[in-house]
Amino acid sequence: MNRLFKFTVVGLIIILLLIAFVGCASNNTQSEPVTMKVATLKGPTGMGMVKLMEDNEKNEGDINYEFIVSGAPDELAGKVIKGEVDIAALPTNLASVIYNKTQGQIKLAAINTMGVLYILENGNEINSIADLKGKKIYASGKGATPDYVLRYILKKNGIDPEKDVEIDFSMQHADLSAMVTAGDAEIALLPQPHATIAQMKNKDVRIALDMTEEWDKISGDESKLAMGCIVVQKEFAEKNKEAFDKFLEKYKASVNWVNSNQADAGALVEKYGILPKAKLAEKAIPKCNIVFMDAKESKNILDGFYKILFDFNPKSVGGKLPDEEFYYMEK
Repeated sequence: MNRLFKFTVVGLIIILLLIAFVGCASNNTQSEPVTMKVATLKGPTGMGMVKLMEDNEKNEGDINYEFIVSGAPDELAGKVIKGEVDIAALPTNLASVIYNKTQGQIKLAAINTMGVLYILENGNEINSIADLKGKKIYASGKGATPDYVLRYILKKNGIDPEKDVEIDFSMQHADLSAMVTAGDAEIALLPQPHATIAQMKNKDVRIALDMTEEWDKISGDESKLAMGCIVVQKEFAEKNKEAFDKFLEKYKASVNWVNSNQADAGALVEKYGILPKAKLAEKAIPKCNIVFMDAKESKNILDGFYKILFDFNPKSVGGKLPDEEFYYMEK
């Protein structure tokens, strides 16, 4: 009888230990940090993320990040479509294209970059959009957002883009920036940081017009010039809502830090390959309109902007306007 009692007691102890072990293992699994694969583009779209990248490198967070910095929007789009990244910083129109192409695989969580387009001039003749009439404007980005923005602003100011001006789209951003620097292009439409590069290399080059301001003059509250955004894989956001919401908080803090600490941020922008030089980044940050606007605020801004792009060319937003499911919002 004593022997049976001992066996029973030992058996119960073993069972209790196993239960405790399984419980601990379960708790450990739940507390393991989420790993997020985050991709961004070089240039303004990625600049707001550098503090987050630095904190991750120093292990100063409870989320593990794997960052990818890409130089080409098409390359990054491919990674998003294939589901190779969880979160990405992309041009706003590309986000809509991917959403439509994948039948709603991604959601837009925030706007992170407003307008980055500027009219540069070697001279002092251009002080308003009206002054562009009869001029030759060098530009880059044919068939992309810069093209539509320029034409829209010209039209709204009573200037026919086909008849009243000559627009030369023969060069890429970097080549056009070099041409402006050399003094071979008197008037040019360039995005940041290429506009700042030209100004740093040639002191006679000035910003004649801020296209974001010009857009606001003609559109008011109907639409805003929103050029960069944060998207997330729908499935990832659903499975990791708490972690993703925490990412958005950290990302917002990173954006605020970049705007408030331009010299330090410039150093990190160079460190993480977002731009080649810290000094360039420091000078460009104030003109890059780096922001954080959540999905609710983004929807109000982007609905009008997407409509304008769609009217120019439906393909620019993926053939149709994104619906409400496009936005990462609480139901």
